[in-house]
Amino acid sequence: MALWDRLKESAQQMQGQLESKKNELKSGGFRDASMAMCALVAAADGSVDPAERQRVASLITSNDTLRNFPADELRRRFDAYVDKLTADFDFGKIAVLQDIGKVKKKPVEARAVIQIGIVIGGADGNFDKDEQAVVREACHTLELPPSEFDL
Repeated sequence: MALWDRLKESAQQMQGQLESKKNELKSGGFRDASMAMCALVAAADGSVDPAERQRVASLITSNDTLRNFPADELRRRFDAYVDKLTADFDFGKIAVLQDIGKVKKKPVEARAVIQIGIVIGGADGNFDKDEQAVVREACHTLELPPSEFDL
């Protein structure tokens, strides 16, 4: 199976798992950690161009799991995290990982945040090494083994 097919299949499986847990994913901590993860993946290469920002924002607002939250609120939080990361990537990454870490004690939410990162990273068909690296960092922040997610 080609890498692209495996990636697409993995992202679809992750989305299915997320949808099955949708009713458990309604906390403000999950909302914030998810938006932090989306911003981290979008900025994984150190920058976010306007087209990429718009594409990720569209993916966020169309994601079934995230429909527990108002779309404009998600967009506002995503934009705020992206702004932190683009102003100073290294310092912004520390702040973003701290917000991701707030769901560490909630295993369902923690795993869902990682899965959202993988879904967002793979949405363009190219879950590149920079994106994989920041999702692995988030796994460590959440004390989850990256191998659980094939990272």
